[in-house]
Amino acid sequence: MQNIQGLLTAAGADFGDIVKTTIFLRSMADFPKVNAIYGKRFPIEPPARSTVAVSGLPLDALVEIECIVALP
Repeated sequence: MQNIQGLLTAAGADFGDIVKTTIFLRSMADFPKVNAIYGKRFPIEPPARSTVAVSGLPLDALVEIECIVALP
């Protein structure tokens, strides 16, 4: 989420400008933890979201999040 924050800031946007996310998890067992962290960034009216399990991610990551942002 810190990486997303940096990208949003660089674009002159914030988390409120995200309209859709896709979360890729290497293991769905991580969903509760990811969901709790995600919920802290979007406590009210979260954007549309898809979450899928994948067999692998670049750099052996556990989580990858793709965002679609409506720039101000």
